[in-house]
Amino acid sequence: MTQLETRTLMANVPMPLAEKVDQLAERLERSPGWIVKQALSAWIDQEEERERLTREALADVDAGHVIDHQAVQAWADSLDTDHPLPAPR
Repeated sequence: MTQLETRTLMANVPMPLAEKVDQLAERLERSPGWIVKQALSAWIDQEEERERLTREALADVDAGHVIDHQAVQAWADSLDTDHPLPAPR
């Protein structure tokens, strides 16, 4: 297995968060650094997906693929009635 080049990052975190990382590391029998690496990777993946979805949504808006606000509001208002409207498209 090829070893990836690494770099140490430093961050000051509140003591309660650091203690939670330590507790989780102990429970999982992993190092605190491993826990932080997993959390950072997951957060970056989430942010990249959020950015992708935002760009996709903005492209839809630019292309005119939007739903009228009044139609959405009428649909939302109907959800707690006996005869909800179909979702607007």
